[in-house]
Amino acid sequence: MRGITITLYERNIVGTDALNHSIYIDVPYTVDNVLVAPVSTTEILETYNLTGRKAIYQLAIPKGDTHDWSAGNKVKFWDEYWRIIEIPREGIEHLIPLDWNKIVRVERYEQD
Repeated sequence: MRGITITLYERNIVGTDALNHSIYIDVPYTVDNVLVAPVSTTEILETYNLTGRKAIYQLAIPKGDTHDWSAGNKVKFWDEYWRIIEIPREGIEHLIPLDWNKIVRVERYEQD
């Protein structure tokens, strides 16, 4: 089994504005071997009821990945943009078989 290559956009602080609010830029990183699977109807409803967001896919992140998969970061795959809507769920790496140990859910994101 092999995943696809996606682009993760990590938000990095580059300074502050006149009101001392942080200014961010999105820095793209390529991540290989990410599994993409649709979430079930039950998971869509549960996520919507808990967060007000509509989860469409869940991504399985490869072991050893050190990128920031925080809620609010964007990802791009299949020529579409998606936003991470929850903190990653992570298992103990050496106790999980195969190549993935972290899962995040994403919703559709409309670019400005």
